[in-house]
Amino acid sequence: MSKTKFPSVSEQLQLIRRGASEIIPEEELERKLEKSIKENKPLNIKLGCDPTRPDLHLGHSVVLRKLAQFQHLGHQAILIIGDFTAMIGDPSGRNSTRPPLSFEEARENAKSYWEQAAKILDRSKTKILYNSDWLGNMKFEDVIKLASKYTVARMLERDDFTKRYKSGIPINIHEILYPLAQAMDSVAIKSDVELGGTDQKFNLLVGRDIQREHGMEPQVILTLPLLVGTDGTEKMSKSYNNYIGIDDTPQEIFGKCLSIPDDIIYTYYELTTDVSRIDLKTIKDQLSDGKTNPRDIKRALARKLVEMYHSKAAAEAAQSEFDKIFINKGVPDDMQEYKPDQQEMGIIDLIVKVNFAPSNGEARRLIAQGGVTIDGEKITDFKEIVEFDKEKILKVGKRKFIKLLSN
Repeated sequence: MSKTKFPSVSEQLQLIRRGASEIIPEEELERKLEKSIKENKPLNIKLGCDPTRPDLHLGHSVVLRKLAQFQHLGHQAILIIGDFTAMIGDPSGRNSTRPPLSFEEARENAKSYWEQAAKILDRSKTKILYNSDWLGNMKFEDVIKLASKYTVARMLERDDFTKRYKSGIPINIHEILYPLAQAMDSVAIKSDVELGGTDQKFNLLVGRDIQREHGMEPQVILTLPLLVGTDGTEKMSKSYNNYIGIDDTPQEIFGKCLSIPDDIIYTYYELTTDVSRIDLKTIKDQLSDGKTNPRDIKRALARKLVEMYHSKAAAEAAQSEFDKIFINKGVPDDMQEYKPDQQEMGIIDLIVKVNFAPSNGEARRLIAQGGVTIDGEKITDFKEIVEFDKEKILKVGKRKFIKLLSN
């Protein structure tokens, strides 16, 4: 076996601790790292993901980036696609059951998940496994034996279960099996460290217990904070429309980033970028000295994020276009076009037709908020009829433009 050049334990811990909420227990992690160096053997670093949605955002990138950092340190990154557990539905952080997916839906979403995750992880060094490979082979007898290793009282210690139980909201038996199924993933791959958001803490701890029951050295768990969305209030989620997507266009990433509140700029730098510790300290000092405009630090963050997920040239172009539209009040040089097949159309139908709103109700809301213009003139009448007699520019919200061609 060739000699792996692992950094020292202290150097590894310095990177591993960055942005982490908890490492439980940290002294065990130190011992594992020492043993890894001594035996020249990488640790198995586990990240499980249920592909409930095919699209990822910066909130997902926080834990993926931590997995990539372990890769950088020389350890084995193992991404477990929960195609089996997605059929159970984990309600972590929710007060109701999350709808389960079919096996086919989970597998289809997994393809898109990996294509986006590969923008963060090293493709050649990531081991991708599907938990249906072992969970799908368990017999009912095996499930009974697994269930016997945990008590209902312990399971009800989970925060979301406790809230639902006290509120009289039903908890289905299959939901109680979810943490045990996730724990079996740790047993199957002999996980040394498992990563997850703070909302996954209970499940990760169950993994430690079940590994012990199987005579294994328990995994260390490392939790990471849930990234606050662009609204500065709720956690980043497509449901709250406060997300920055990994697959968003350069213009979308740049513009959305500039909309975040000043008080979370540092958090975004720490959790979503790879800027050095020295640069992080400089950024923190600048944000508190009162001399530096936070807008300038935010613009640098926006460029950094576009560069990470696209390119440096794309970042420069996105900044230039943003300035043209929002500072110089221009329109994008490159925008999509719509060729109508009729002479006129109601404004609400048009907004939905060009996919600038998912429904008539949302289109009405955008008009009511003053977010719809044609050739710079604000539309206020829900019954406005748009005639396609000449080329026009429809703008919806701050960043959506489309050129309406004449019929």
